Amino acid sequence: MDSATQSLSKIALQKFKKNFWGVFSLWFIIVLLFMSIFAYLLAPDSSENANQMHLAIHSKPPGFTVKLLSIPLQEPSDSKLANLFMGFPNQNSEIPIISYQIKGQKLVYTEFADLPELAQTKEIGLDKFIGFSSINEVVATHIKEKTFYLGTDKYGRDLLSRMLIGSRISLSIGFIAVLISLVVGIFFGALGGYFGGKVDAFVMWLVNIIWSIPTLLLVIAITLTLGKGFWQVFVAVGLTMWVEVARVVRGQIISLKEMQYITAARALGFGHVRIIFNHILPNIMAPVIVISAANFASAILVESGLSFLGLGAQPPIPSWGGMIKDHYSYIILGKPFLAIVPGLAIMLLTLAFMMVGNALRDALDVKS
Repeated sequence: MDSATQSLSKIALQKFKKNFWGVFSLWFIIVLLFMSIFAYLLAPDSSENANQMHLAIHSKPPGFTVKLLSIPLQEPSDSKLANLFMGFPNQNSEIPIISYQIKGQKLVYTEFADLPELAQTKEIGLDKFIGFSSINEVVATHIKEKTFYLGTDKYGRDLLSRMLIGSRISLSIGFIAVLISLVVGIFFGALGGYFGGKVDAFVMWLVNIIWSIPTLLLVIAITLTLGKGFWQVFVAVGLTMWVEVARVVRGQIISLKEMQYITAARALGFGHVRIIFNHILPNIMAPVIVISAANFASAILVESGLSFLGLGAQPPIPSWGGMIKDHYSYIILGKPFLAIVPGLAIMLLTLAFMMVGNALRDALDVKS
């Protein structure tokens, strides 16, 4: 039995490897997953939630370059391991500047402005920079030229950094929501399919009720009940996706529970729990895996819709749906990239999960 199972697994793996778009999409998801985990190491703006604002350079196009003067807000603190994954405290105020001059022990700079006649000239003394003996050292350390590769949003925040950190929301909502849907769906589907009768009637009654309510409306209702926030969205999406898993599991168990090896397990005195978890569920995981991949894509779209409506992750936490909400009006104001970039990211990630799901369906199909 083990060798046969192993051979079937190898056959499925070989079939999956032959599907170019499935393999490509899987690697795309894996790369994005690592980028989201190490987002603060990769992001140009490593402040918490990439929330460093530069109002003078808001809504700038991709590739925009400007000089930034960093003025310390507090003494530097020792970085902790958690900061590498959760962001660093904002210890500097960054000011976009056009030019600067050194006058004695003072730095005279001209702030950036779209209209040169509105640019203001200010000066700052050496005493604002702790640990420096000359203003030349300050210039070498605290004035840097920065390129915003994806431009800036309406608050002047680095769009690339916000996109990287926002990917955590979309990926985490997929993993956690699918996990919740699998636990709840397999539980109810196994109960209804294995025991039948009144138990099955109750399970299908519950499934039909949940199924009849539009998904987005049900998620909104659960979110409003639990409150707006990060984890509330995960629970709400997970509790609305389990019905698909339950229907698939129930149908598969109904078709398998009368098989000879299940009858033999009952004759040997095995309990119901052992039969379900050791003999039935391992043999129906192929369709469950396929529907889970599709549910990943659905969860990402639902979370984006909630964030667009203001019910998802709350500011300043970045999310792709929230970015579209903040900038969709810019589409007709000549700066469509502010909404197109996060929209394109949602489309590509959803497409990747759908392609992986299709590839898994073809690879696990025993009839092909």
